[in-house]
Amino acid sequence: MDPALASLLAASLAFVGTHFALSHPLRRPLVARIGQRGFLGFYSLVALATLGWVIFAFRAAPPADLPGSGQVGWIIATLLTLPALVLFLGSLAKNPALPNPGPAKPIERAPTGVFAITRHPMMWGFALWAIAHIVLWWSNRTLIVASAILVLALVGAHLQDRKKETLMGDSWSGWEARTSYWPRWSGLLTVSAVLWLVTLALWLLITWAHIRSAGVPAGIWRWLG
Repeated sequence: MDPALASLLAASLAFVGTHFALSHPLRRPLVARIGQRGFLGFYSLVALATLGWVIFAFRAAPPADLPGSGQVGWIIATLLTLPALVLFLGSLAKNPALPNPGPAKPIERAPTGVFAITRHPMMWGFALWAIAHIVLWWSNRTLIVASAILVLALVGAHLQDRKKETLMGDSWSGWEARTSYWPRWSGLLTVSAVLWLVTLALWLLITWAHIRSAGVPAGIWRWLG
């Protein structure tokens, strides 16, 4: 294997592995030893360090060493990134899966918006982003990072359910009973028009910026030139 790709693979494994380890088996003993704030600081430091390694190794790896999946791949990727962004943006408000909601805050509201699709909209947004890049079959470095994000998102969402059950008890169990891990894609039709408009505007901006950041036109800019 190319040394740069080997470094990227190691960095991606470190990023995902430390995230899982610190979020689950090591979380409780570390919090007991260094406190909640100390743990969050240590967690952030490890996450930033491993992410920095991923970015550095990604930039050093060959940029386009696979044949690509052609126009079909770009169409699929383009269509996937829109709901991915809807799920991500919708997850930023009133998301009980975000850190430290606290067991004293029961989740009594009905799931609406993106939470009517899945209780893990942020994770599924990342997963769709990863799948969109995998289907492009653009480069080995992209496959490595996208696969790592896919595993982190979907396995992480499952493990998050177990952690929240422990931390929040019946509050999270009740939320699980009213929501779904697996997306109910028909719920995309019930997402507010405002969120869709904001998503579309940001999607156009992000895909346009992709030309400058990655040197590759993405989204509709692929065809508009």
